[in-house]
Amino acid sequence: MKNVKLLAPFLILIAIVASCGEKIVKIDYPETKKLEQKDTYFGTEVADPYRWLEDDNSTETNAWVEAENKITFDYLNKIPFRKQIEDRLTQLWNYPKEGAPYKRGNRWFFSRNEGLQNQYVMYVKDSEDGEARILLDPNKLSDDGTVALAGTSIDNSGKYLAYMISDAGSDWRIAYVMDIETGEKLSDELRWIKFSGLSWYKNGFFYSRYDAPVDGNLLTAKNEFHKVFYHKLGTPQLEDQLIFVDNKNPLRNCNAEVSDDERYLFIYQSQSTDGNILYVKDLEKDSKLMQFNDFFENNFSVIDIIDNKLLIETNYKASNYCVLSVDINKPELANSTVFIPEDPNAVLQGVQYVGGKLFGSYMKDAHSQVRIFDTKGAQQGELKLPTVGTCSGLSGEPDEDVAYFTFTSFTFPSVIYRYEVSKNEYTEYLKPKIDIDLNLYESKQVFYTSKDGTKVPMFIVHKKGLKLDGNNPALLYGYGGFNSSLQPSFSVSRLVWMENGGVYAMANIRGGGEYGKAWHEAGTKMQKQCVFDDFIAAAEYLIQEKYTSSSKLAVQGGSNGGLLIGAVVNQRPDLFGVAIPQVGVMDMLRYHMFTIGWAWAGDYGKSDDSKEQFEYLYKYSPLHNIRSDVDYPATLIMTADHDDRVVPAHSFKYAATLQEAQREHKNPMLIRIQTRAGHGAGTPTKAAIEQQADIYSFILKNMGLTYHITVQK
Repeated sequence: MKNVKLLAPFLILIAIVASCGEKIVKIDYPETKKLEQKDTYFGTEVADPYRWLEDDNSTETNAWVEAENKITFDYLNKIPFRKQIEDRLTQLWNYPKEGAPYKRGNRWFFSRNEGLQNQYVMYVKDSEDGEARILLDPNKLSDDGTVALAGTSIDNSGKYLAYMISDAGSDWRIAYVMDIETGEKLSDELRWIKFSGLSWYKNGFFYSRYDAPVDGNLLTAKNEFHKVFYHKLGTPQLEDQLIFVDNKNPLRNCNAEVSDDERYLFIYQSQSTDGNILYVKDLEKDSKLMQFNDFFENNFSVIDIIDNKLLIETNYKASNYCVLSVDINKPELANSTVFIPEDPNAVLQGVQYVGGKLFGSYMKDAHSQVRIFDTKGAQQGELKLPTVGTCSGLSGEPDEDVAYFTFTSFTFPSVIYRYEVSKNEYTEYLKPKIDIDLNLYESKQVFYTSKDGTKVPMFIVHKKGLKLDGNNPALLYGYGGFNSSLQPSFSVSRLVWMENGGVYAMANIRGGGEYGKAWHEAGTKMQKQCVFDDFIAAAEYLIQEKYTSSSKLAVQGGSNGGLLIGAVVNQRPDLFGVAIPQVGVMDMLRYHMFTIGWAWAGDYGKSDDSKEQFEYLYKYSPLHNIRSDVDYPATLIMTADHDDRVVPAHSFKYAATLQEAQREHKNPMLIRIQTRAGHGAGTPTKAAIEQQADIYSFILKNMGLTYHITVQK
């Protein structure tokens, strides 16, 4: 076995090679050590020579990361127009941004970023029109901006703020409590919280946590035995009361939520990312937990309690979701009735009880509709939205007439509106001021045909007057999993791409939730290939309609979308010019062995479940299907050293395998490993700008293009 020294200095070897008249930059990748590691799955032997890279604590792994980053950043920093892109991103990013205000007790709260602050700051006002003051500034919690707010909860009186922080992007949380009037941080400190909210009850709150990790495997150890606790203010965490745990099933999660009147406790238990069992407890009577349903095949989410009726949003016998009603004293599925029926043409995404009315947020063809219902479930009208886009955050009190919501679209920055329920009218509360003419851009929705004849929607955004001659650079984005829907949203970073002549396309492929449970399930387990077929068909549509050509088409996706990019590049390397797989699930045979990966089996299946599942996963797993017989598109793999959602080992092993297979080919195969960062949430503004600058400069360079926008100082 050859043992390659990892600690030797690694330099980029530039070799100018004549090939069909073009100049090729050959990169001298690290010769990553290979081990004789093999596993047997149902009689099939599978090599895993880079498994040592799964150990994120080892000196060898750290040396490999350092070597790879040196090569990558040397490459990126030598792109002559990279600094121009970063400067333009910084210029456009620098405008004030706010979240919609919401009320607790007699106080109003909102978040704000002045423009380039690394993290949003939390503010409080003593009245709706009062003067705002800073309540909590997470930018003061670290010098580099990598400590972020990761969840807040305010008690009903508006007296206390419970908040969680995340360090370096990790999913682990630490919770603290603040006296809102004085700004004093109290003695409460709760650790090992993960995948949890904070729900107030009397003088404390419910939360969920795991036991502390052992053996130093903070970022890779499997998360087991999630527990719900109740914490009483002013007491140490060791005295917290255990409320719920399933000792027979370690691979299940549980979360607690309290009704607005603090009488009822709802506990949601899940074993994957989709579907749950709902429990109800009367806190006033201190009754036992009552179980609403006993299966995980569907989602059940409590909306509110009206006239002693518990309203529950669900996709039980309703692929596009409906609302059920059940007596709060007999909360069992068998006793429920349909309160708001399913709409076969639109997906119900959520219901809010505001101003004595129910507001149903629907998604039709991947964009928002808002319908208004009375407390008997009868539809009374609609909230007319400004254009095709996404409405979110409708917040208000059940007995008050004022609410706020946010609306956005591809060419429509996030505007906050103040809404009067009784009049069904809204006025502009806050519109961001961005230094660019958005009237120069247009977006449209198209429907293309996938391999099996399925019609799939896709949004396409670009400058007005675009010539359909096949010469435009295009960036195609996708996700396709976990019932997650991609809807129109505004992004200043996309403007930098489009003002340079780029086309942006977002495909609403199967596996997502754009058309309900059926659309989601059509892209899971033994149907996962449909996701890849949909994305490939989207790329073929863009080329066929002459938006772009293969050499000028970049594809991008993160997390499950990173898996998507890895899979389609293996299957159709000829179709794309550049690939950007971010924090991807690349090893489909071992993903379930790390942190929360086991919860993804509902979408993927597991390699050790059956021979059929193994063979299906093995056939498309990005890591295991890398080819050396063809040229791959230029590839920039992106991950982070503190990602404990999709552990970076996925990208590490994928990069090592890809570099080995493509070592003698023409295009770069690089991996960019962000330090002190996680899966994406809480990324400091400075780091986000740098990441986008690297992505766009890498794409343009490998399309043979440049950046030509002059930044006005």
